[in-house]
Amino acid sequence: MSDRWSWPAGSATGVGSMPGTDIVEAQRMVLGELPDLPHLAELPARGPGSDIIGRTSALLVDLPVELYVGQWRIAARPGRDLRRALDLLERDLDQLTEQGDGYTGVIKVQAAGPWTLAANVDLPVGGRLLRDPGAVRDLATSLAEGLRGHVEDVRRRLPGATVLLQVDEPSLPTVLAGRVPTESGFSAYRAVEESVATDTLRSLVTAVGAPVVFHCCAADVPVALLVSAGASALSLDLSLVTALDPLGEAIDAGVGLLAGVAATSGARAPRSGDLADRIRAVWNQLGFGRSLLAEQVVVTPTCGLAGASLPYAKDVLAACRDAGRRLVEV
Repeated sequence: MSDRWSWPAGSATGVGSMPGTDIVEAQRMVLGELPDLPHLAELPARGPGSDIIGRTSALLVDLPVELYVGQWRIAARPGRDLRRALDLLERDLDQLTEQGDGYTGVIKVQAAGPWTLAANVDLPVGGRLLRDPGAVRDLATSLAEGLRGHVEDVRRRLPGATVLLQVDEPSLPTVLAGRVPTESGFSAYRAVEESVATDTLRSLVTAVGAPVVFHCCAADVPVALLVSAGASALSLDLSLVTALDPLGEAIDAGVGLLAGVAATSGARAPRSGDLADRIRAVWNQLGFGRSLLAEQVVVTPTCGLAGASLPYAKDVLAACRDAGRRLVEV
């Protein structure tokens, strides 16, 4: 294992979501195909409470949520929807505990970030939390406390493991650009200043007590902002990275890269050699030598695998694993 990054050289991992509704099968696949950096499987096909917004909202402290006409919103008190989300998460963690018994490597868990939650969860009176700066601050504080407890829970369950927290912020670029639509769809919420977004994320990184990977598989990822917020690593879809300079500066500063290169769907899974070549090509474009490539970079799919078939998902994870091992080769 590297002294600078928590994962072993030549590692691969998944973004988070997996196909199907069987957590036993999904977690077994993850642990089997990704032995160096497995993750807690997410199964959104199970319905509300397994989706990234409901799953993360269930971790909020003193901010209960509920479903209203298919939309998560802040509730007056805990209810059935919250209990379902917590029950699903508990089942998933129980499987991780059982199947990961004795595991002593790095384990990755995922949750939505404060800006993605603020853009997707409603106030009790309607409208996204994003419209109320005070509500966003309360949300961020509640989320940081909840994620700290989540990390501590995983550490208790797998006492020999190192926990890596992935914070998913797919909505961050639209939040910064002022492109999150209001309920009517005829206007958008005011853009959030970069300094405010940075401070909010930095406070979360400080509070959770674990290395944080920021994941964003959208275009226009604010790489410099995420680095400034304290990212230990960035998880990106390399095909959407058009501005290489910010990424190069992040890597030069020692930030790890979870490089999304394997397509999440297709007639057949990509070849591991092609994935490794794609990563080497970008690394060479950035002007870095090969010495740190296998240590600083982790191979991943471009995004979650919830929409894939089980055989395809298995093949993609295997291709990522083999591509990571190829990166170790000189």
